[in-house]
Amino acid sequence: MDQHFLTPLFSPRSIVVFAGHPEHPEAQNSMARTLLAQMKDQGYAGEVTHLDIEMTGTLSDLAHSRADLAIIALPHDRIAAALEIAGRIRCRAALVLSSGLESSPCAELQTIARRHGVHLLGPNSLGFQRPHLKLNAGVAGPLASPGPLGLVSQSGALTASILDWARANGVGFSAVVSLGPNTAVDLPQVLDFLAHDASTHSILVYMEGIHQARRFMSALRAAAYVKPVVVMKAGRKPAGSHAALTHSAAIVGSDDVFEAALRRAGVVRVRQFTQLFSAAKCLASRYRPVGKRLAIVTNGGGPGVLAADWANEIGLHVATLTEKTRADLVGKLGPNASVGQVVDLGEEATAEQYNAALQACSRDSSADGVLAIYSPKPETDANQVAKGVLDAFNTTGKPVLACWMGDDRVKEARSMLNARSIPSFRTPENAVDAFHNIATFYQNQQLLQQTPPPMSHLSKPDVEGARLLIEGVLAERRKVLTEMESKALLAAFHIPVTRTMLARSANEAMLIASQLGYPVALKIDSPDISHKSDVQGVALNVVSATQVRDTYNDMLAAVSKAMPSARINGVTIQPMSGKRRGREIYIGLTTDDPFGPVITFGAGGTMIELIADRAMELPPLNQFLAHRLIERSRVSESLGEWRGAPAADFEAVEQVLLRVSEMVCELPQLREMDINPVIVDEHGAVAVDARIVVEHAGPAARDYNHLAILPYPTRHESEWPMKGGGMYTIRPVRPDDADMLQAFVKSLSQESRYFRFASAMTELPPRMLARYTLIDYDREMALAAIHVDRKPDGQGGFVETEQIIGVSRYITNPDQTTCEFSLVVSDHFKGQGLGSRMMLSIMEFARSKGLAQIEGLVLANNDNMLRLMRSLGFAVGSFTEDPDFKLVTKVL
Repeated sequence: MDQHFLTPLFSPRSIVVFAGHPEHPEAQNSMARTLLAQMKDQGYAGEVTHLDIEMTGTLSDLAHSRADLAIIALPHDRIAAALEIAGRIRCRAALVLSSGLESSPCAELQTIARRHGVHLLGPNSLGFQRPHLKLNAGVAGPLASPGPLGLVSQSGALTASILDWARANGVGFSAVVSLGPNTAVDLPQVLDFLAHDASTHSILVYMEGIHQARRFMSALRAAAYVKPVVVMKAGRKPAGSHAALTHSAAIVGSDDVFEAALRRAGVVRVRQFTQLFSAAKCLASRYRPVGKRLAIVTNGGGPGVLAADWANEIGLHVATLTEKTRADLVGKLGPNASVGQVVDLGEEATAEQYNAALQACSRDSSADGVLAIYSPKPETDANQVAKGVLDAFNTTGKPVLACWMGDDRVKEARSMLNARSIPSFRTPENAVDAFHNIATFYQNQQLLQQTPPPMSHLSKPDVEGARLLIEGVLAERRKVLTEMESKALLAAFHIPVTRTMLARSANEAMLIASQLGYPVALKIDSPDISHKSDVQGVALNVVSATQVRDTYNDMLAAVSKAMPSARINGVTIQPMSGKRRGREIYIGLTTDDPFGPVITFGAGGTMIELIADRAMELPPLNQFLAHRLIERSRVSESLGEWRGAPAADFEAVEQVLLRVSEMVCELPQLREMDINPVIVDEHGAVAVDARIVVEHAGPAARDYNHLAILPYPTRHESEWPMKGGGMYTIRPVRPDDADMLQAFVKSLSQESRYFRFASAMTELPPRMLARYTLIDYDREMALAAIHVDRKPDGQGGFVETEQIIGVSRYITNPDQTTCEFSLVVSDHFKGQGLGSRMMLSIMEFARSKGLAQIEGLVLANNDNMLRLMRSLGFAVGSFTEDPDFKLVTKVL
C-alpha cells in the first residue's frame, strides 16, 4: 500500500508492447516505428515482450506475457482489441500512443480500461519518459538526461519543444509525461504521482485547461505542500468577453481567476517555457526570501538601472541599504563606487569589492535577496569576480542570483556559478524575474497554509433567514434581487448597510426623505437595470422635498425613455453616508467555470470598469487572506493616511470581506454580487448599494461542494470524557499543529513509533511533517486528540498547555470508493478508550464523504492493534505482498 497506484505505469518492472509484428516493419505506423527504435537500445532493465493481436492461442498461453504496463501503438481500428487483451492478461496500466482519435473511440477505450481496472494514459498522447530508468515510452523525442525535474504537459508539441531545448541546455528530468486531451489518467493523478516520486524534486506543469476544479486544486495543493511546483498556462481569456449582470463579472476574466487559484495553491506561474526551468532551479535552492526587497550590486550603471526598472515594473522593491551599511561599505569600495539604491561598484570593480558588497547586502535587514550583475571590462577577470561572489555566497542565508552579461568572456564564470547552485542569467531582466519567482513562491506558500473555516469568528449570521429570502426570489422565477432585497441579504450577515426605503410615488418619496433626514440619495429600483447611473437612475445629495419630488419624476421619465421595457418597482430613498472623507471601494462575487465562486476587491464608484482595479481570492477567507487580498489592490494605498484624511478602518474592510466569504460558503445559490460602493473611513465601513444575482443550486452544492477549496471542517470537532476524569477534544488537524505533532511523535516509545511508521525514525522529517499537517480535507482527513495539561505556575495559578495524545487519519484510494487509515495513540494515554473513539470518528468522516470501505496495514506482531480492529468489526486477513503485515478491512 506504500506504492503509488500509478507506479505500474511510470515505474514498470515489465512491459508488453503492441506495435505490430516486429518482423514486419512495413505494417507498422510511424509511432510504432519510432517507439520500437527508441526502446531497442535504451537500456531499460525490465522485461519487454512483444504481442500482436493477430496471434492465436488462449489466455493461458499468454500468461507469460503478463506485465505491469502495456504500450499500444497500432492503427486506430486495432487499439481496442489490444487494450482488451492487455486487460485480460492483467496488465495494471496501459499507454496508447495515437493522434487524431475521435471522442467516441476514446470513450470506448476508457470503458474497456475501467472494466479491467487498467490505468490508461492516452489515447492521443505522446507517452512518457523516465530517464533514470532508461525508459522512453513515447514519441516526443530522444530520451532526456536524468535530473530532478518532473514535467507534465497537456501539449504534445510543446513537450517535444521543451525536450529539445532542455537537451541543448543541459537540463535533466526525473519524468516527462505528455497528456492528451482524452486521457483517462489525468493531470491531477500525474501531479499526485510526481509529489510522491522520490526522484522528482520540483514539478513543472504546462496546461491548457481543466475540467474538475476541486480535483485539480486538491492535487495541486497536495503537491505544492511537499515540492516546488511551477505552472505555465496557455489561453488567456480577457475580461468582459461574456454578458454580465454585475460589474464584478464584467471586469474579471478567466485568466484572473486561474491566477488566483494558482496563488492559493502555493505554486508559481511563469509565462515562457524557458522560465519554467529557471524558476524550478531557483526554487530548489536552499534559501527562501521573506519579502520582495532585492539588493542590486553591479559594475555598470546601465545594467543596474535595467534591473531596477524591471523590479519596479513587476512589483518588487529595490532594497535601500541602511545608513550604517552604507557607511561601512564606502571604505571598502573604489573611489568611483556609488552606494545608492543600486550599489554601483564602478567599471574597475575587483573580486574583493564584489565580495564586500554582497556580504554587506546579505547582512542588511532591508534586503531579502541579492543580485550580482557583472558586465565584462578590459581590466577585470570574470572568473575572479565569480570566485568573490562564491565566497560571499558561503556566508549568506539569503538568495544570491548572478547575471554575467555577454557570452565568450564569461562562459567559464557562468559554469563556476552554476556548479555551486548560484542561478546565473544572461540579462538583468531574467535575473530579476527569477527572484520574483522565488519571492512569489514564499508568499503563495503562506496562502497555501491557510485553512479557513466556512464561518468566521464574528457573531453568527442569520443564515436561515437569508436562505428563505433567496428561495422567495427564486420562487417568483427571478434571478436578480432588488436593492432592498440585496441589502436585506447583506444585513442578515451583519454587513453594515445604509437605511433604505422604497417609494412608489413622488409624494411617498418626499415623506420618506423627510423621515430619513436630508441630504438623501435616490436610485431607481428595477431588476432589469444592472448599472443605474448609465440610465440616469441615480441622484445624490438631494436636499429638499421639492427637489425630491422633481428628481423622482425626472428619473422615472429618463429611465423609461432609456429602457422602455424595464420593470420599475419604484425609487429607493436613503440618507447620504455622511462619510465626507470616505474612500469608495467595491467588494464583489463572480462565478467562474470551473473554479466556482471568486471574491473580488478593488476601487469602487461609477468608473469601476474603466479603473479595473481587481484583486481576487477563492473562498473561504480568514483575516490573513482578507488582508492579503486588500494589499494586492491598487486602492489599498488610499486606505492609509491619504490627502489629509486619517487612515481608514482597515479592520472594518477585512470584516466585510469575511462576511462576504461566509455568504459565499453558506449560500451556494449566489452567482454574482456587487457591493458598490462600500464607503470606508476611520469610523468604519458601510455598503451604500448592492446588486445580487442568484440561481438554483443543485444537490451537488451540499457540504460546500460548490467551492474549489474545501473549508476547515469545524463541524467535526467534538469533546469526549476520559476514563480517569477530564476531557479531550477530537478535531481535524491544522497546519499550526506541526510543533505539537512533532512533540507527540518524539514522545512515543520506540515500539509505538515502529508500529506506526514501520521504521526506526525518532522524529518526522520536515517534508513528512508538512505532509501530515497540511491536510487536503477533500481527499483525506487527519483527526487529532487534544488534551489540555494543567500545571502549577508557582504563583498560585496554573499554566495550560495543549498536547496531541492521538492521531487517526485516512487518505482516499484512487478508486474513490475506499480509503486507507492509520492510527497511533500516546503511550501515556493507552487503555482510555481513545483508540476506539478515534477510529469511530475517522470512520464517521469517511462515511460522510460517501466512501464504501476503510482498510489498513497492521504489523503482524502488533497484537493490541489487531485486537482493537477485531473489536470494531474489521476483517483481518493476510497481505500477499508482505507477510509481515496484516490487511484489515471494514465496510462502511
